Amino acid sequence: MPMLLSFAVAAAQLELSCTAIGGFIAIHFGVSRVPPRKQQLRKFVVDCSSSSYPLSVRAVRGDVVSRPPAWMMRQAGRYMAVYRKLAEKYPSFRQRSETTDLIVEISLQPWQAFRPDSVIIFSDILTPLPAFGVLFDIEEVRVPVIQSPICSEEALKALHPIDLSTLEFVGKSLRILRREVEGKAALLGFVVAPDMWECWSKPYIQEIVDVVRSRCPGTPLVLYINGNGGLLERMKVTGVDVIGVDWTVDMADGRKRLGNGVGIQGNVDPAYLFSPLLALTEETMRVVKCAGTKGHILNLGHGVLVGTPEAVAHFFEVARGLTYDKVFSQGPAVELVS
Repeated sequence: MPMLLSFAVAAAQLELSCTAIGGFIAIHFGVSRVPPRKQQLRKFVVDCSSSSYPLSVRAVRGDVVSRPPAWMMRQAGRYMAVYRKLAEKYPSFRQRSETTDLIVEISLQPWQAFRPDSVIIFSDILTPLPAFGVLFDIEEVRVPVIQSPICSEEALKALHPIDLSTLEFVGKSLRILRREVEGKAALLGFVVAPDMWECWSKPYIQEIVDVVRSRCPGTPLVLYINGNGGLLERMKVTGVDVIGVDWTVDMADGRKRLGNGVGIQGNVDPAYLFSPLLALTEETMRVVKCAGTKGHILNLGHGVLVGTPEAVAHFFEVARGLTYDKVFSQGPAVELVS
């Protein structure tokens, strides 16, 4: 998929995501070929001392909780009939992802249907591109189309500094969503980091982490990289609060490698949502048992797949019905290490 993303884009998303005070910022793996432009970010202070904070926040802080919080990557989208109906009325993806009322409505669709423990803003990693001069469109069920790909140094120089005023719908949507789920679910914004891990991705991810720690103190950070089986230890040293483990990693092995000093997210294979409900239940229980009782966010090991049946409801019913006492009644599945 042709993408163009830099720390400048991450900075724009971060500036707007910091309005999600009391929620999370998730850092996902992306692609970059544009040198970074520094942005002046405001400082937001988050008080996470209150016991009334949502389950996801309390679990990440290391509080004793009765069950793991649960949400799904791509939990809003085409697998939901209500979303498909809305998409018929508003066929442009960019309209749906750049109009405040629609962003809020779509973001809340899974919350209203399944009551996940976190709500993530409905957006796209390419949303900031027009703000610095890269026009694009997204064709349904196809790849994004960048109208003027950056193929030369001259085209690169033609880009202008990011105009955050063109992205005000992101911050506005986050503020509305926060009011809608206040105290009942954590709110997630997200930024995307570049690829080529040691050369590009690691320094930019570290800079994003440092910026959040400085300007949004108290905001938990989740780092997810697809295909991260060989990267878990290097992901941990970035200092994020939670490592998202993808579906190719055995959760027991992932927890042993990461230890109990960092939270872990995942990692039910999204394909299990196509399986009989009993198989989905058993796999969900297995993942929870392998992850342990501290700092686990139950999630998929990747986003919800296109065509997924609304067995998503069963996943969340199982998650809400779990208790650690019940799961560990026959002993832990993995011994944690520091």
